[in-house]
Amino acid sequence: MRREFVVRASAALAGALLGAPLRARASQTSATPPPSRDALIEDLVAANRILAQHGIVDGFGHVSVRDERDPQRFFLSRSLAPERVSAADILEFDLESRTVSAKGPGYSERFIHGEIYKARTDVNAIVHSHSPSVIPFGVSGVALRPVYHMAAFIGDGVPVFDIRKAAGITDMLVSDSARGRALAQVLGARPVVLMRGHGVVVVGSSLPIAVGRSIYVESNAKIQSQTLALGGSITYLSPEEARQVMAAGENGGYQRAWDLWKQQAIVK
Repeated sequence: MRREFVVRASAALAGALLGAPLRARASQTSATPPPSRDALIEDLVAANRILAQHGIVDGFGHVSVRDERDPQRFFLSRSLAPERVSAADILEFDLESRTVSAKGPGYSERFIHGEIYKARTDVNAIVHSHSPSVIPFGVSGVALRPVYHMAAFIGDGVPVFDIRKAAGITDMLVSDSARGRALAQVLGARPVVLMRGHGVVVVGSSLPIAVGRSIYVESNAKIQSQTLALGGSITYLSPEEARQVMAAGENGGYQRAWDLWKQQAIVK
């Protein structure tokens, strides 16, 4: 009996000793302050270059990040081709999409960012692009669906924003707050919205996630088109499988890939 008591007591002590560092690390992680402004801008510059290197943006398109220290503000480059963006080009905006620090003209579609940030407190990064492989799914009756696990985040479907329904015949640009609000409403709680005859908006809780999703939704669209061209039936990820991928951490939040992409962007 005494021996059993000693064994249990020793196990309990060992567990407590092992658990203490884990609890301490968890406490430190939860108390980690948000990144500095300089670190956030460095990542935003890298995001612009990563998206350009992967063909998601060319001379057009843009990516923003919310200021975690002041959620009523976000950072976005001045109107410039993404691959040319540097830290000196980054502007600060309020959620009305007005520049706080004027360094040059902003993108005409900055309202995409301001209105989504207003509508979605869970969103901290936004990419708008004319990602070529997704365009057919916004102008046809074929739904964009996940054909492999890297695109599990679209497992619940991808809505299509038709600007004609919100604003009639336009130049197709989301260039004011009313159009931005209409786009945010169609996006709803989802991570991706297609823009009929225009492009796509991808959102995430961080820059690595928004950038990763942008890369993999383009890849998925390309693979899906190739599969459709083969003819016959297609086995898509089921909603249950997609949810399992998301519940497991959505491919590690793309952090491994982000570290690689960022290194490549900086080297270039």
